[in-house]
Amino acid sequence: MVRPMKPRKVFFDPNVTYFKPGAVPLSMLEEVDLTLDELEALRLCDLENLEQEEAAKRMKISQSTLSRIMEGGEKDETL
Repeated sequence: MVRPMKPRKVFFDPNVTYFKPGAVPLSMLEEVDLTLDELEALRLCDLENLEQEEAAKRMKISQSTLSRIMEGGEKDETL
């Protein structure tokens, strides 16, 4: 039996649903879908420059869960 997912804290709601570099044609890019959890984890670790342990505390999850969330995009491609 699968454990139910714990609620996660996300403090960022993007006003956009799509992002791409301006000078690159869309046909030359690979699309990557991010969940809100993945976006928040990336924002905290990359934009706010937090260590995974601190980012996990802010999201009220374990560091190992945060690490799995950040790897989520890679796993989605293989499905």
